[in-house]
Amino acid sequence: MDVLLDNLDLYGPGFLNTIKLFVLSAIGSLVLGTILAMLRVSPVPILRAAGAAYVTLFRNTPLTLLFFFFVFAYPLLDIIDLSYFWAAIVALTVYTSAFVCEVVRSGINTVPVGQAEAARAIGLTFGQTLGQIILPQATRSVVPPMVSTMIALLKNTTIAAGFSVVEAGAIQNYLSERGYSVLIGLLWVALGFVILITPLTLLQRSLEKRWSVAR
Repeated sequence: MDVLLDNLDLYGPGFLNTIKLFVLSAIGSLVLGTILAMLRVSPVPILRAAGAAYVTLFRNTPLTLLFFFFVFAYPLLDIIDLSYFWAAIVALTVYTSAFVCEVVRSGINTVPVGQAEAARAIGLTFGQTLGQIILPQATRSVVPPMVSTMIALLKNTTIAAGFSVVEAGAIQNYLSERGYSVLIGLLWVALGFVILITPLTLLQRSLEKRWSVAR
């Protein structure tokens, strides 16, 4: 307990930055991933190919490699200056959006094809069909696996600690400098992540029971 109480100045800001990383990356991933899913089910071949190429590339690229690119290689392009914090958010968003895309696409595929055909028959456009007919019905099958993706994102934020971002995963380095037990410090970090992940897990279980899809 002394390790925690004596280093609240590390644990507080560290977990606060972890939450910021998670929330901002989750929002970006959900938006970009949904757009990619729309591309993947688009009737336009070139859009489907672009969506598939993105998912194939970034889903199979190690997240650490993306961090290396946005932290060290991207600044050399001299486009937009990103701090380490925002570079971490971009890396997490780019990586996670590929998985979000596949979750949304799988949810879209659970909706009977007849729904889309009926929408086209009454004159709805592709965008209207997705927004008003398909996505609302796909939501109940998408949300539970989406929560699992968000849990993975939350745990992936610890990689940012290796790229000069002060978050929960970096606490061990400072504890070592202060002469405290790193093992005990890591146990408190692990407990902190359990506390953060538990509400998401409970939400997932609740939604699975409420929105279970009869096959």
